[in-house]
Amino acid sequence: QVHLVESGGGLVQAGGSLRLSCAASGRTFSSYTMGWFRQAPGKEREFVAAISRRGFSTYYVDSVKGRFTISRDNAKNTVSLQMNSLKPEDTAVYYCAASDSVTVPPGSYDYWGQGTQVTVSS
Repeated sequence: QVHLVESGGGLVQAGGSLRLSCAASGRTFSSYTMGWFRQAPGKEREFVAAISRRGFSTYYVDSVKGRFTISRDNAKNTVSLQMNSLKPEDTAVYYCAASDSVTVPPGSYDYWGQGTQVTVSS
C-alpha cells in the first residue's frame, strides 16, 4: 500500500505557473506508475498526465500538452506536475494517483491522494 499527499496548489493569475508535488510513503514508490487527475466543480474527474515507473515514458491529455510537465524522483519518492501558461479552465482540485499497472497511461489506479486546489483567475 502507498499513501499519497499532494501539495503546491494555490491561486494564480492566468498565464502564471504552479508546481504541484505528491509525496509517497509505504511500498516502494518506483514500483508504481503515477498519474495526475483533476476535478472541476460540477464536472467528472479527468486524467491529466501519467509517468512510467522509471520516468522514461509520459502521457498527457491534449488540453495540457505543451503547458504541463510530469516528472518523478524515485530517490525522494515524489512525483511533480509543473503547470505553465495556466488558464482559468485549469481550475480544479488536482489529485495524484498510483497504479500497479506498467501501462502508460494505466487503465485504473489503485491509490489516491486527497487533492490540492488550483485556482486560476482571469
